[in-house]
Amino acid sequence: QVQLVESGGGLVQAGGSLRLSCAASGLSFTRYSMDWFRQAPGKEREFVARIRMSGGSTSYADSVKGRFTISRDNAKNMVYLQMNSLKPEDTAVYYCAARRVGQIEYAYWGQGTQVTVSS
Repeated sequence: QVQLVESGGGLVQAGGSLRLSCAASGLSFTRYSMDWFRQAPGKEREFVARIRMSGGSTSYADSVKGRFTISRDNAKNMVYLQMNSLKPEDTAVYYCAARRVGQIEYAYWGQGTQVTVSS
């Protein structure tokens, strides 16, 4: 059974930092690109960051570029999102997702972790 379990969310003041983690199990982790998405209340879910299988290639939404860093540890089946200089508009539920190489659809999603940034 495949599971993606996010952790590390919480309440932080604007300008602060949080590190989200996503623990993956039950899948061949290195065969999946791992992404972070977020969904704020009343808004569509949006892409935040992506890291390819080997970890050598990353991409970010313009809104987080320069503030967030995605990384992965393939030995531990973990993916991380380091979030610095947080803004109130970063408040959302953050999800990790796994997409198999060559596939368009995301195969697996986590349950999400809440991040709240106070002004």
